[in-house]
Amino acid sequence: MRSDSPPDEDESSQSPSGSSRLWRGMRALLFGDEAEPTLRGQIEDAIEEHEGEVPVRGDLSPIERQMLRNLLHFGDLTAGEIAVPRGDIIAVPKTIGFDDLIAAFADAGHSRLPVYEAGLDVITGMIHIKDVFAAQCADCDPPADISELIRAPLYVPESMGVLDLLARMRAERIHLAIVVDEFGGTEGLVTIEDVVEEIVGDIEDEHDDEAEGLLHAVDDSIWDADARVELEDVGKAVDPRLAVVEEDIDTLGGLAFVLAGRVLRAGESVLHPSGWRLEATEADSRRVTRLRLHAPAGPNSR
Repeated sequence: MRSDSPPDEDESSQSPSGSSRLWRGMRALLFGDEAEPTLRGQIEDAIEEHEGEVPVRGDLSPIERQMLRNLLHFGDLTAGEIAVPRGDIIAVPKTIGFDDLIAAFADAGHSRLPVYEAGLDVITGMIHIKDVFAAQCADCDPPADISELIRAPLYVPESMGVLDLLARMRAERIHLAIVVDEFGGTEGLVTIEDVVEEIVGDIEDEHDDEAEGLLHAVDDSIWDADARVELEDVGKAVDPRLAVVEEDIDTLGGLAFVLAGRVLRAGESVLHPSGWRLEATEADSRRVTRLRLHAPAGPNSR
């Protein structure tokens, strides 16, 4: 028998369409009923209404829906937001020899390496591994210096939108950009793969090593960590005091650098004000790659 009574309010609000209506109501409350709906907002609403549903044949799959969400906000991102941080840049000096350059490529596992003069703030170019391979295989002696292998990268401000960045990379056929800050210093590095990953997610090929856990407990008082782990995650998993910093740093490796005032060598430690000891377990001359966290001594240390 058909009932003319209105649906239960709780039931309606818990359904996908009810959730969408709730969001539209909140939006009307915040921005007013006269706010014009945008195509972006309509697409987001449509995705939200079907959240959790099993797609019918021919419909968007969950992966496609997630990619569509990423794409809707892709234009809001800037080069600075998606760049590899300065501390993670692997670069070579302009004075490096050809044999050492080959070794640097083998160690880094990248197809392009920036080239600097006085330091990372003076990046003068980049070298593509294809050019190194061609020079190595040519029927002649290796080049006396690497200057003939250096190509010009893009230099872009950190505020540049990723859509503009992608357009420039395509137009100039250069797949590596150096992101500079307002003072002209190197802020980070972006490849075209970084841009695409913002839409499709992480891209790994057959040469990528399987990533070790970024953070895991060895026992109750010791944690092993990748230097790239976010301080926010360290604070949640280990100790919230480790995530409280005044400096503009985001990673555990950055915290170790700030505390020590330099790059720690493997085996060296630095003490955090909370009592945690940060020990560098893997490092090279440029950066620390893995750290071990030792808990403060004493039963009431936290």
